[in-house]
Amino acid sequence: MSDTSANSPELLYGLNDKPPVAAAFLAAVQHMLASFVGIITPTLIIGGVLGLGSEIPYLISMSLIVSGVATFIQAKKIGPVGSGLMAIQGTSFAFLSSILAAGFIAKGKGGGPDEILSLIFGVCFLGAFIEIGLSQFLHKLKAFINPLVTGIVITAIGLSLIKVGITDLGGGFKAADFGSLVNLGLGGSVLVLIVVLNQSKNAFVRSSAIFIGLVIGFIAAMMMGKVNFSGLSSMDWLALPVPFKYGFSFDIEAFIPVALIYLITAIESSGDLTATSMVSKEPITGDLYRQRIKGGVFADGVNSMLAAVFNTFPNTTFSQNNGVIQLTGIASRYVAFWIAGILIVLGLFPVIGGIFQQLPKPVLGGATLVMFGTVAAAGIRILATVELDRRSMLIMAVSFGLGLGIAAVPDLLKEMPKMVQNVFSSAITVSGLAAIIMNSLLPGRVELNDNDE
Repeated sequence: MSDTSANSPELLYGLNDKPPVAAAFLAAVQHMLASFVGIITPTLIIGGVLGLGSEIPYLISMSLIVSGVATFIQAKKIGPVGSGLMAIQGTSFAFLSSILAAGFIAKGKGGGPDEILSLIFGVCFLGAFIEIGLSQFLHKLKAFINPLVTGIVITAIGLSLIKVGITDLGGGFKAADFGSLVNLGLGGSVLVLIVVLNQSKNAFVRSSAIFIGLVIGFIAAMMMGKVNFSGLSSMDWLALPVPFKYGFSFDIEAFIPVALIYLITAIESSGDLTATSMVSKEPITGDLYRQRIKGGVFADGVNSMLAAVFNTFPNTTFSQNNGVIQLTGIASRYVAFWIAGILIVLGLFPVIGGIFQQLPKPVLGGATLVMFGTVAAAGIRILATVELDRRSMLIMAVSFGLGLGIAAVPDLLKEMPKMVQNVFSSAITVSGLAAIIMNSLLPGRVELNDNDE
């Protein structure tokens, strides 16, 4: 959840105000710059790690189109679906490890890109119904998944993904020049540039630091001869959504880790939407607030289901855009319609995805290392709000110990059945399940009453 401030300046345009076209468009561009990298990066990582090659530009196009449609649904509020807030939807980093695990299951059975994506989208489609169902009784769910559990899982997500970021910074998995001075220099320069930009007094520069860092790193890599655009000429110039383009399949081993993340993101999204309400000067208590949270998490599930249908990965609310609302003073949900339009238009042209596919691994790694570290830091920030008594410390110790321990020594489970290996090979799954079970069973847990939200 983004930082919020009770004494932030008054809004120029409230939730239901209609800004002039110029103001709405400029605000939309700032939101797009703040979220663009977050929308496409999971696809770049999944495509690179699983060797999806020529499918990556189309997958990036779908991630942009679905994010646009999902943002419209979230802000418009269609029946019970949507919060009606200026909440931006994008591809979720939280699912990365479980999606990669599903992909490796399909790959281990000899599957190619179609079989890998068929399984991933199949389990993500069915898992979305978990979040849809949970949205209807979030107040009950919070009795079992509180800030302690959420903080543990989000911290585990960030820590487990740092390996992906640092591997890319070195040149990528099994790269011939892995760890070369050129790769380390390029990736390290991007990382340092992002840190410097984040210290800028200009709020626009700060909110676009990762995007600017990637672009400058990309240009530097081109000057070094590390980028090759020769394959772009043979690409399709228009991408249209095709439902289940890669088919639909299911595997219970792949489904369980994905299902757990849907459980956690239902709670996380309610926190992000609360922050959006706060910075939009909207109520954060009462019936209207509760209906918005319920509708927003409902939309998260529906949008993730649409994402699977149209060949991209689960969506969630983006917390970084709350900072842009504070920066611009514009909380109007009509700006979200502009953002949706921009994302859909960008997604129609696969050449955009093709260009970003050429992003050298060290440049991507320099940026994602910051992004994944930020995820871990966000989890630690949530844990900092918890009373760290003996019970909480014990739950954290066991959850992190088991999760990160298994991630560090995967051979620990090599004598177990294959299904157990696949399900419990993820640090996030192990940490999350350990935290949920211990938080539910250890004495001292504070129950929420039915009216708490």
